[in-house]
Amino acid sequence: MENKKVFIYANDTEMSKKIEATLRTKLVKSGLRVFEEYTEDTELIFCVGGDGTLLHLMHDLDFPKTPVVGINTGHLGFFQEVLPEKIDDFIFAFNQGNYTLQPYSTVKAVVETEHGTFTHTALNEIAVKGEPTYPVHLNISINESFVERFSGDGICVATPAGSTAYNYSLGGSLVDPRLNLLQVTPIAPMNSIAYRSFTSSILLPSNDKLIVLPFDATDKKLSIIFDGNIAEYSDVVSITMGLSRRKVNLVRFEDFNFWEKVKCKFL
Repeated sequence: MENKKVFIYANDTEMSKKIEATLRTKLVKSGLRVFEEYTEDTELIFCVGGDGTLLHLMHDLDFPKTPVVGINTGHLGFFQEVLPEKIDDFIFAFNQGNYTLQPYSTVKAVVETEHGTFTHTALNEIAVKGEPTYPVHLNISINESFVERFSGDGICVATPAGSTAYNYSLGGSLVDPRLNLLQVTPIAPMNSIAYRSFTSSILLPSNDKLIVLPFDATDKKLSIIFDGNIAEYSDVVSITMGLSRRKVNLVRFEDFNFWEKVKCKFL
């Protein structure tokens, strides 16, 4: 029987490099084949670092279909499943097939400009913001139905995975990743006799599309922030956002419990 092929993705911190070297030795001793480059026939990706490293991995490897397991050497480590001292336990469980895969949805934004169309995908969230020192005014529709003229710093469109990230700091809700939906959370909304904006999150079913149109010419200069990456446009015509068809799979131990992890990490 051919040995399983694995790949290690790690950040550059001293601790991560040390763990990566230890991990590589343990994997080889257990009979797994560690390759220096990722290919589509890889059976498992080890991500050594924190949540930010895992997001980098997703974008660098174009949201791979290969299952990913995180070894936490960062701070929060919400995505990461394995502590460094539990590497032996995980390798044994993996070789025995004693693990589960948890699929995570991604969000996609299609940005139409006066000079072309651009697409951005994210695991956590996509935020739309105006110029840093000015409020932005956006006409927002869900499918073909106009909802509001938003005024404020912008909006954050988060997946269930991203509900615990930027969305949560904005006052959005925590969402179990087993739910297939998007959450639209306002960023510093203006709500007065002059401007009316939602001040709470909106939850959208998986097939719905959120359409954002600049209110006038002064609102066409927008920044699209996707998992911390930024793309700036000066001539936006429209932005259409919805769940992407791409899903990523994170490896979980059989006793993984989302709400226990929320309690551990946030309370």
